[in-house]
Amino acid sequence: MNIDIIKIASDTSHNKIINRYTHKSKFKNKICGDQIEIKVNINNKLIKDIGYQTKSCIYCQASASLISKYLVKKSLKKIEYLSKFLLNYFEGEFDNLPKNLTKFNVLFNKKNISRKDCILMPLIALKKLGPND
Repeated sequence: MNIDIIKIASDTSHNKIINRYTHKSKFKNKICGDQIEIKVNINNKLIKDIGYQTKSCIYCQASASLISKYLVKKSLKKIEYLSKFLLNYFEGEFDNLPKNLTKFNVLFNKKNISRKDCILMPLIALKKLGPND
């Protein structure tokens, strides 16, 4: 395992409970049992805050950290943008990630393909966001 993945996972600035959120999602990996819950505060199609909690491996934790840091204060459309590249990267549709996504290379690379399901969990959860009930 790469030490950079451990460093990324140790950034827990968004590993928190947010009480004021507009959307939430939960996702559980049926293979290993890892789970993630994400709560997002969206206002005028802008992601104001993200909080996530996981019971997962370090790969999922690192991915959640990177993705949440990238998305805060960005347009809701950035979830689709990330999905386009990150979900399809492991499928071989792209050889390289765009320059503005190079920070994701430490996780999203062919060396980690065996951990693909773990790494993609936060993004899959974000794609399933629903309004707060």
